[in-house]
Amino acid sequence: MESTISSIVTKLNLEMERQLLQLLPKPVRLHLLYQASTHGFNLSTLKDRFDKVGQFIIIVYLKRGEARGAYLGRDLNQNKHQKLFLFNLTSQQATSIPNKSKAEADVDPCKYGKAFKLRKIDFGVCVDFSSDEVYNTGWAEESITNRDGSLTEVEMFRVHDVGDILLYPWREMVWKESTREELRQSVVSHKVLSDSLNSARVLLLGPTGAGKSSFINSMRSVMYRQVIHLPIIGAAPEGFTKKLKSYPVRVERGGTPTSLTLCDMPSVGDSDSEGLSYSDTLAVLNGHVSDGYKFGFESPISPTDPCYRAEPKMRDRIHCVAFCLSASEVTDCSATQQKTYRKLHAAISALNIPQVILLTHVDQVCHAVKEDVCHVYTSRIVQERMQKAAELLGMSLSCVFPLKNYSSEHAVNCNTDILLLTAVQHMQDAVDDALEDLGDTSAVGCSSSRPPPSPE
Repeated sequence: MESTISSIVTKLNLEMERQLLQLLPKPVRLHLLYQASTHGFNLSTLKDRFDKVGQFIIIVYLKRGEARGAYLGRDLNQNKHQKLFLFNLTSQQATSIPNKSKAEADVDPCKYGKAFKLRKIDFGVCVDFSSDEVYNTGWAEESITNRDGSLTEVEMFRVHDVGDILLYPWREMVWKESTREELRQSVVSHKVLSDSLNSARVLLLGPTGAGKSSFINSMRSVMYRQVIHLPIIGAAPEGFTKKLKSYPVRVERGGTPTSLTLCDMPSVGDSDSEGLSYSDTLAVLNGHVSDGYKFGFESPISPTDPCYRAEPKMRDRIHCVAFCLSASEVTDCSATQQKTYRKLHAAISALNIPQVILLTHVDQVCHAVKEDVCHVYTSRIVQERMQKAAELLGMSLSCVFPLKNYSSEHAVNCNTDILLLTAVQHMQDAVDDALEDLGDTSAVGCSSSRPPPSPE
């Protein structure tokens, strides 16, 4: 909630505000326009601040701890109310009392039939409550004033729709060409925080169509500075990838590898019979599965298989897991899917492997983001989908990274690259943090430490 005067502190606490906002049909924010204890218990001042345009909320706070009020939503083309209801409000509950009359009322912020009426008295105001044919409030007939202390405050708020785009970004990002180049150079120059590793292996896990293989192509596009469409992606209903395949992220086409290798494998299903099995996933995480192994969904890999690595080294293991989830589908995950992801998350955590969530297809859920991904951290719906993804796996929101893969484009885009590179840089840092926690500190203080891109 915002105030028109920063020094004013509203009496509407966070719990009461949360309850009140649930009565409204869509997300809004409140701007405090009038407060009786600040501007004076003077109804003419309240009416002056009520400009008869848009949506407003009037609240009177009673000494006994509850609050009562009215919501006004005015039709901008007529001098009539389009929406109007009264409400009871506490920190535990908000109850709406609708207008039963189909007749439209004149614009008066202080009068709502006989049920709720503010009127001037000597040195203050009085609020009259009752129940009438328009508002069946159930309120006993009574008059409460500020003079005897039974009425402690009167406030009026303007109601603004939040819409698809929030007023301020909830995660800061500098959208400049220099940011992209700093991030790219950071990824290129990074060295794993361990003498025993040249490259960290990041395993991409997720359902069919979430964009795991597309993410690999997109990262190649970022590094090569041109969109790459390699034949590693497809649209088969059961998933295109059948084998475990590692893709080093190279500095440029044909160039030296960076410290990151992306590992692709079959999609996660609702159960072992519908996708990658749990035992095969654990085998990959622990480094027992050699590159190129074709998974057989009817039976997991066994120690007798030629592609089974009995004694994996540190370089064979998975050092970070990136769950790829589609923003357009994350709200439709079943209880079975959630159970599968939670089970995987718990197993990976037990192995002390860092995890992130790559939320793909953010451009498919928000028109503004489709136009330019720089709106991703001011998009209300993207924020909601990121929160849903975090809840799905039981992870922190700080581990969720929204991104857009290259699919139909023929040229790279600065802002799209920034999202992709930010996610990759976090993976590299997460691996270093995990290695340090495990005690592999032989390379602490090497050039892997780097500052974030400087804001300009």
